[in-house]
Amino acid sequence: MKRIFLLSILVIAFCAGLCAQDNQAQKKKYQVFGVAFYNLENLFDTINGNGTYDLEYSPAGAKKWNGMKYRNKIENLARAIAAFNTPSTPNGPAFIGVSEIENRAVLEDLVKAVDDRLRSEGRQPWNLRVVHHDSPDRRGVDVGALYNERYFKFINVSNTTLTIPDNPNFRTRDQMCVTGRMGSDTVSIIVNHWPSRLGGQEQSSYLREAAAALSKHIADSIWNLRPNEGVIVMGDLNDDPFDKSCAKVLGASKKAKGVQPHGFFNPFWSLLDKGIGTLAYNSAWNLFDQIIVSGTLLEQNAGPTSLHFTRAMVNNFDFLKDTEGTRQGYPRRTFASGMYLNGYSDHFPTEILLRREVKTRK
Repeated sequence: MKRIFLLSILVIAFCAGLCAQDNQAQKKKYQVFGVAFYNLENLFDTINGNGTYDLEYSPAGAKKWNGMKYRNKIENLARAIAAFNTPSTPNGPAFIGVSEIENRAVLEDLVKAVDDRLRSEGRQPWNLRVVHHDSPDRRGVDVGALYNERYFKFINVSNTTLTIPDNPNFRTRDQMCVTGRMGSDTVSIIVNHWPSRLGGQEQSSYLREAAAALSKHIADSIWNLRPNEGVIVMGDLNDDPFDKSCAKVLGASKKAKGVQPHGFFNPFWSLLDKGIGTLAYNSAWNLFDQIIVSGTLLEQNAGPTSLHFTRAMVNNFDFLKDTEGTRQGYPRRTFASGMYLNGYSDHFPTEILLRREVKTRK
Protein backbone atom coordinates (compact mmCIF):
# COMPACT_ATOMS: atom_id res chain seq x y z
CA MET A 1 0.00 0.00 0.00
CA LYS A 2 2.85 2.34 0.91
CA ARG A 3 4.50 1.61 -2.47
CA ILE A 4 1.31 2.50 -4.33
CA PHE A 5 1.03 5.72 -2.34
CA LEU A 6 4.64 6.70 -3.10
CA LEU A 7 4.19 5.80 -6.77
CA SER A 8 1.08 7.99 -6.94
CA ILE A 9 3.01 10.91 -5.45
CA LEU A 10 5.78 10.46 -8.03
CA VAL A 11 3.29 10.33 -10.91
CA ILE A 12 1.53 13.47 -9.66
CA ALA A 13 4.86 15.26 -9.27
CA PHE A 14 5.95 14.20 -12.76
CA CYS A 15 2.68 15.40 -14.32
CA ALA A 16 2.93 18.67 -12.40
CA GLY A 17 6.42 19.15 -13.80
CA LEU A 18 5.19 18.56 -17.36
CA CYS A 19 2.33 21.00 -16.84
CA ALA A 20 4.74 23.61 -15.50
CA GLN A 21 7.00 23.15 -18.54
CA ASP A 22 4.01 23.34 -20.85
CA ASN A 23 2.75 26.51 -19.20
CA GLN A 24 6.24 27.99 -19.44
CA ALA A 25 6.37 27.15 -23.16
CA GLN A 26 2.95 28.69 -23.69
CA LYS A 27 4.09 31.90 -22.05
CA LYS A 28 6.85 32.37 -24.61
CA LYS A 29 6.11 35.04 -27.18
CA TYR A 30 7.85 35.58 -30.47
CA GLN A 31 8.14 38.42 -32.91
CA VAL A 32 8.33 37.16 -36.51
CA PHE A 33 9.71 39.05 -39.52
CA GLY A 34 9.27 38.10 -43.17
CA VAL A 35 12.11 38.73 -45.63
CA ALA A 36 11.20 38.17 -49.29
CA PHE A 37 12.67 38.44 -52.77
CA TYR A 38 10.89 38.81 -56.12
CA ASN A 39 12.25 39.10 -59.64
CA LEU A 40 9.63 41.38 -61.22
CA GLU A 41 10.53 40.37 -64.79
CA ASN A 42 11.16 43.49 -66.83
CA LEU A 43 9.15 46.05 -64.89
CA PHE A 44 9.64 48.88 -67.38
CA ASP A 45 7.59 52.02 -67.82
CA THR A 46 6.44 52.96 -71.34
CA ILE A 47 9.02 55.71 -71.97
CA ASN A 48 12.09 54.90 -74.04
CA GLY A 49 14.76 56.37 -71.78
CA ASN A 50 17.67 54.12 -72.77
CA GLY A 51 17.76 54.16 -76.57
CA THR A 52 18.10 50.78 -78.25
CA TYR A 53 18.04 48.81 -74.99
CA ASP A 54 14.72 50.33 -73.90
CA LEU A 55 12.98 50.34 -77.28
CA GLU A 56 11.48 46.89 -76.74
CA TYR A 57 9.45 48.15 -73.76
CA SER A 58 7.89 51.17 -75.44
CA PRO A 59 4.79 51.59 -77.61
CA ALA A 60 6.99 51.55 -80.73
CA GLY A 61 8.84 48.39 -79.72
CA ALA A 62 8.29 44.76 -80.56
CA LYS A 63 6.21 44.18 -77.42
CA LYS A 64 4.06 47.28 -78.05
CA TRP A 65 4.43 48.13 -74.40
CA ASN A 66 1.70 50.69 -73.67
CA GLY A 67 -0.13 52.20 -70.73
CA MET A 68 -2.68 49.38 -70.49
CA LYS A 69 -0.04 46.65 -70.38
CA TYR A 70 2.04 48.60 -67.85
CA ARG A 71 -0.96 49.12 -65.55
CA ASN A 72 -1.86 45.43 -65.85
CA LYS A 73 1.70 44.49 -64.90
CA ILE A 74 1.70 46.78 -61.87
CA GLU A 75 -1.69 45.51 -60.66
CA ASN A 76 -0.71 41.88 -61.17
CA LEU A 77 2.53 42.29 -59.21
CA ALA A 78 0.63 44.15 -56.48
CA ARG A 79 -1.74 41.20 -56.16
CA ALA A 80 1.22 38.84 -55.80
CA ILE A 81 3.00 40.96 -53.17
CA ALA A 82 -0.21 41.53 -51.19
CA ALA A 83 -0.34 37.73 -50.76
CA PHE A 84 3.03 37.68 -48.95
CA ASN A 85 1.40 37.29 -45.55
CA THR A 86 1.45 34.34 -43.18
CA PRO A 87 -0.35 33.65 -39.88
CA SER A 88 2.74 34.95 -38.04
CA THR A 89 3.25 37.91 -40.44
CA PRO A 90 -0.33 39.08 -41.13
CA ASN A 91 0.87 42.51 -42.24
CA GLY A 92 3.31 41.15 -44.79
CA PRO A 93 7.10 41.04 -44.88
CA ALA A 94 9.38 43.50 -43.18
CA PHE A 95 11.60 43.62 -46.28
CA ILE A 96 11.21 42.70 -49.96
CA GLY A 97 14.19 42.74 -52.31
CA VAL A 98 13.35 43.11 -56.00
CA SER A 99 15.13 42.88 -59.35
CA GLU A 100 14.54 43.69 -63.03
CA ILE A 101 13.12 47.15 -62.37
CA GLU A 102 13.79 50.13 -64.63
CA ASN A 103 13.74 53.01 -62.14
CA ARG A 104 12.41 54.34 -58.87
CA ALA A 105 9.16 55.52 -60.47
CA VAL A 106 7.98 51.99 -61.27
CA LEU A 107 8.54 50.99 -57.64
CA GLU A 108 6.59 54.02 -56.42
CA ASP A 109 3.71 52.97 -58.70
CA LEU A 110 3.98 49.42 -57.37
CA VAL A 111 3.80 50.27 -53.65
CA LYS A 112 0.78 52.49 -54.30
CA ALA A 113 -0.90 49.62 -56.15
CA VAL A 114 -0.09 47.23 -53.26
CA ASP A 115 -1.92 49.51 -50.82
CA ASP A 116 -4.85 49.88 -53.23
CA ARG A 117 -5.01 46.09 -53.47
CA LEU A 118 -4.94 45.68 -49.69
CA ARG A 119 -7.74 48.24 -49.24
CA SER A 120 -9.84 46.42 -51.86
CA GLU A 121 -9.44 43.26 -49.76
CA GLY A 122 -10.49 45.08 -46.59
CA ARG A 123 -6.94 45.07 -45.18
CA GLN A 124 -4.79 47.86 -43.77
CA PRO A 125 -2.24 49.37 -46.19
CA TRP A 126 1.42 48.53 -45.59
CA ASN A 127 2.83 51.93 -46.66
CA LEU A 128 5.97 50.32 -48.06
CA ARG A 129 9.04 52.51 -48.51
CA VAL A 130 11.32 52.35 -51.54
CA VAL A 131 15.09 51.98 -51.80
CA HIS A 132 16.51 52.40 -55.30
CA HIS A 133 19.80 53.10 -57.05
CA ASP A 134 20.60 53.44 -60.77
CA SER A 135 22.98 50.65 -61.77
CA PRO A 136 25.35 50.69 -64.77
CA ASP A 137 23.60 47.67 -66.32
CA ARG A 138 23.41 48.03 -70.10
CA ARG A 139 19.73 47.08 -70.28
CA GLY A 140 18.93 49.65 -67.64
CA VAL A 141 17.55 47.23 -65.04
CA ASP A 142 18.32 47.61 -61.36
CA VAL A 143 17.80 45.92 -58.03
CA GLY A 144 15.81 47.64 -55.31
CA ALA A 145 14.03 47.12 -52.03
CA LEU A 146 10.67 47.72 -50.38
CA TYR A 147 10.37 47.79 -46.62
CA ASN A 148 7.70 48.24 -43.98
CA GLU A 149 9.07 50.75 -41.50
CA ARG A 150 6.91 49.30 -38.72
CA TYR A 151 9.13 46.22 -38.78
CA PHE A 152 12.32 47.35 -40.53
CA LYS A 153 13.95 50.56 -39.28
CA PHE A 154 16.11 51.76 -42.16
CA ILE A 155 19.65 52.83 -41.20
CA ASN A 156 21.62 53.15 -44.44
CA VAL A 157 22.29 51.75 -47.91
CA SER A 158 25.45 51.25 -49.94
CA ASN A 159 25.90 50.11 -53.54
CA THR A 160 28.91 48.23 -54.91
CA THR A 161 29.78 47.78 -58.58
CA LEU A 162 30.98 44.42 -59.85
CA THR A 163 34.06 44.82 -62.04
CA ILE A 164 35.75 42.15 -64.15
CA PRO A 165 39.49 42.96 -64.59
CA ASP A 166 39.80 41.21 -67.96
CA ASN A 167 36.66 42.88 -69.29
CA PRO A 168 36.65 46.66 -68.64
CA ASN A 169 33.44 47.09 -70.69
CA PHE A 170 31.45 44.66 -68.53
CA ARG A 171 28.30 46.18 -67.01
CA THR A 172 25.79 44.57 -64.68
CA ARG A 173 23.61 45.37 -61.70
CA ASP A 174 25.22 46.84 -58.59
CA GLN A 175 24.90 44.94 -55.32
CA MET A 176 22.72 46.91 -52.90
CA CYS A 177 23.37 46.46 -49.17
CA VAL A 178 20.51 47.76 -47.02
CA THR A 179 21.05 47.92 -43.26
CA GLY A 180 18.26 48.28 -40.74
CA ARG A 181 16.89 47.07 -37.43
CA MET A 182 14.39 44.30 -36.90
CA GLY A 183 13.31 44.42 -33.29
CA SER A 184 16.50 44.97 -31.30
CA ASP A 185 18.78 43.35 -33.92
CA THR A 186 20.64 45.01 -36.79
CA VAL A 187 20.60 43.17 -40.12
CA SER A 188 22.31 43.90 -43.43
CA ILE A 189 20.60 42.56 -46.56
CA ILE A 190 22.59 42.36 -49.82
CA VAL A 191 20.19 42.46 -52.79
CA ASN A 192 21.59 40.90 -55.96
CA HIS A 193 20.90 40.11 -59.57
CA TRP A 194 23.99 38.21 -60.64
CA PRO A 195 25.13 38.05 -64.30
CA SER A 196 23.06 35.87 -66.61
CA ARG A 197 23.95 32.58 -68.27
CA LEU A 198 24.08 34.24 -71.68
CA GLY A 199 26.63 32.39 -73.80
CA GLY A 200 26.28 29.21 -71.76
CA GLN A 201 26.24 28.23 -68.09
CA GLU A 202 29.84 27.04 -67.89
CA GLN A 203 31.23 29.80 -70.11
CA SER A 204 29.61 32.51 -67.97
CA SER A 205 30.13 30.88 -64.56
CA TYR A 206 33.21 33.00 -63.81
CA LEU A 207 31.01 36.11 -63.81
CA ARG A 208 28.68 34.74 -61.13
CA GLU A 209 31.65 33.44 -59.16
CA ALA A 210 33.01 37.01 -59.18
CA ALA A 211 29.60 38.26 -58.01
CA ALA A 212 29.58 35.70 -55.18
CA ALA A 213 33.07 36.80 -54.14
CA LEU A 214 31.87 40.40 -54.04
CA SER A 215 28.90 39.49 -51.79
CA LYS A 216 31.28 37.59 -49.50
CA HIS A 217 33.61 40.60 -49.41
CA ILE A 218 30.71 42.91 -48.46
CA ALA A 219 29.69 40.52 -45.67
CA ASP A 220 33.27 40.26 -44.37
CA SER A 221 33.54 44.06 -44.37
CA ILE A 222 30.38 44.28 -42.26
CA TRP A 223 31.67 41.68 -39.79
CA ASN A 224 35.01 43.46 -39.54
CA LEU A 225 33.10 46.38 -38.00
CA ARG A 226 30.18 44.54 -36.34
CA PRO A 227 31.07 40.86 -35.78
CA ASN A 228 27.66 39.80 -34.45
CA GLU A 229 25.51 41.34 -37.18
CA GLY A 230 23.13 39.21 -39.22
CA VAL A 231 23.80 39.24 -42.96
CA ILE A 232 21.43 38.03 -45.68
CA VAL A 233 22.44 37.50 -49.32
CA MET A 234 19.39 37.45 -51.57
CA GLY A 235 18.50 37.76 -55.19
CA ASP A 236 18.20 36.19 -58.60
CA LEU A 237 21.61 34.56 -58.59
CA ASN A 238 21.21 32.90 -62.01
CA ASP A 239 22.68 29.77 -60.41
CA ASP A 240 21.26 26.97 -58.30
CA PRO A 241 22.27 26.45 -54.65
CA PHE A 242 24.66 23.61 -55.58
CA ASP A 243 26.53 25.60 -58.24
CA LYS A 244 30.07 26.79 -57.58
CA SER A 245 29.20 30.45 -57.07
CA CYS A 246 26.81 29.70 -54.19
CA ALA A 247 28.20 26.50 -52.67
CA LYS A 248 31.95 27.11 -53.02
CA VAL A 249 32.71 30.80 -53.48
CA LEU A 250 30.06 32.15 -51.10
CA GLY A 251 30.32 28.94 -49.09
CA ALA A 252 26.57 28.56 -48.47
CA SER A 253 26.01 25.17 -46.83
CA LYS A 254 23.10 22.82 -47.50
CA LYS A 255 22.70 22.14 -43.78
CA ALA A 256 22.61 24.58 -40.89
CA LYS A 257 24.45 22.24 -38.53
CA GLY A 258 28.08 23.22 -38.19
CA VAL A 259 27.78 26.59 -39.94
CA GLN A 260 30.03 29.06 -38.16
CA PRO A 261 28.84 32.59 -37.28
CA HIS A 262 30.60 34.08 -40.32
CA GLY A 263 29.57 31.27 -42.63
CA PHE A 264 26.37 30.91 -44.66
CA PHE A 265 23.42 28.54 -44.73
CA ASN A 266 21.25 28.15 -47.84
CA PRO A 267 17.77 26.91 -46.82
CA PHE A 268 16.62 26.73 -50.45
CA TRP A 269 19.00 23.92 -51.37
CA SER A 270 16.83 21.32 -49.64
CA LEU A 271 13.70 22.73 -51.31
CA LEU A 272 15.27 22.24 -54.74
CA ASP A 273 16.14 18.67 -53.74
CA LYS A 274 12.40 18.16 -53.25
CA GLY A 275 11.68 19.39 -56.77
CA ILE A 276 10.54 22.87 -55.71
CA GLY A 277 11.89 25.68 -57.89
CA THR A 278 11.28 29.28 -58.86
CA LEU A 279 11.58 29.01 -62.64
CA ALA A 280 11.33 26.21 -65.13
CA TYR A 281 12.79 25.42 -68.53
CA ASN A 282 12.24 22.28 -70.62
CA SER A 283 10.39 20.53 -67.79
CA ALA A 284 13.28 21.11 -65.34
CA TRP A 285 13.12 23.35 -62.31
CA ASN A 286 15.80 25.77 -61.19
CA LEU A 287 15.91 27.71 -57.95
CA PHE A 288 17.82 30.89 -58.81
CA ASP A 289 15.87 33.11 -56.39
CA GLN A 290 17.60 32.46 -53.11
CA ILE A 291 17.73 34.01 -49.65
CA ILE A 292 20.91 32.89 -47.90
CA VAL A 293 21.42 33.58 -44.19
CA SER A 294 24.62 34.03 -42.24
CA GLY A 295 25.59 31.83 -39.32
CA THR A 296 24.97 34.79 -37.03
CA LEU A 297 21.26 34.34 -37.84
CA LEU A 298 21.14 30.68 -36.84
CA GLU A 299 19.77 29.79 -33.41
CA GLN A 300 22.80 27.64 -32.66
CA ASN A 301 24.96 30.77 -32.80
CA ALA A 302 22.53 33.58 -32.03
CA GLY A 303 20.46 32.09 -29.23
CA PRO A 304 16.64 32.07 -28.95
CA THR A 305 16.32 35.69 -27.79
CA SER A 306 18.22 37.03 -30.80
CA LEU A 307 16.86 37.19 -34.33
CA HIS A 308 17.26 33.84 -36.05
CA PHE A 309 16.08 31.89 -39.08
CA THR A 310 13.09 29.56 -38.77
CA ARG A 311 11.63 28.79 -42.22
CA ALA A 312 12.10 29.17 -45.99
CA MET A 313 9.42 28.97 -48.67
CA VAL A 314 8.73 29.50 -52.34
CA ASN A 315 5.56 31.58 -52.70
CA ASN A 316 4.28 29.60 -55.68
CA PHE A 317 0.66 30.62 -55.26
CA ASP A 318 -1.76 28.94 -57.66
CA PHE A 319 -2.79 32.24 -59.25
CA LEU A 320 0.85 32.85 -60.28
CA LYS A 321 0.91 29.65 -62.37
CA ASP A 322 0.06 28.84 -65.96
CA THR A 323 -2.92 26.50 -66.01
CA GLU A 324 -2.69 24.89 -69.44
CA GLY A 325 -0.41 23.87 -72.28
CA THR A 326 3.25 22.90 -72.08
CA ARG A 327 3.87 25.55 -69.41
CA GLN A 328 1.22 24.24 -67.03
CA GLY A 329 2.40 24.78 -63.44
CA TYR A 330 5.18 27.16 -64.51
CA PRO A 331 5.23 30.83 -63.45
CA ARG A 332 2.78 32.76 -65.63
CA ARG A 333 4.96 35.38 -67.26
CA THR A 334 4.06 38.61 -69.03
CA PHE A 335 5.09 37.36 -72.48
CA ALA A 336 5.86 33.88 -73.83
CA SER A 337 7.03 33.17 -77.39
CA GLY A 338 6.20 36.76 -78.27
CA MET A 339 2.59 36.44 -77.10
CA TYR A 340 1.20 38.76 -74.42
CA LEU A 341 -0.13 36.64 -71.53
CA ASN A 342 -0.95 39.41 -69.02
CA GLY A 343 0.93 37.41 -66.38
CA TYR A 344 3.07 38.20 -63.36
CA SER A 345 6.69 37.14 -63.69
CA ASP A 346 8.76 34.27 -65.03
CA HIS A 347 10.01 33.69 -61.46
CA PHE A 348 8.16 32.71 -58.31
CA PRO A 349 8.92 34.85 -55.25
CA THR A 350 10.76 33.46 -52.24
CA GLU A 351 10.59 34.28 -48.54
CA ILE A 352 12.14 33.38 -45.22
CA LEU A 353 10.89 33.94 -41.68
CA LEU A 354 13.09 35.21 -38.88
CA ARG A 355 11.97 35.35 -35.29
CA ARG A 356 13.10 36.49 -31.88
CA GLU A 357 11.76 35.65 -28.47
CA VAL A 358 10.12 38.59 -26.77
CA LYS A 359 10.64 38.59 -23.03
CA THR A 360 7.48 39.29 -21.09
CA ARG A 361 7.26 40.73 -17.62
CA LYS A 362 6.15 38.30 -14.95
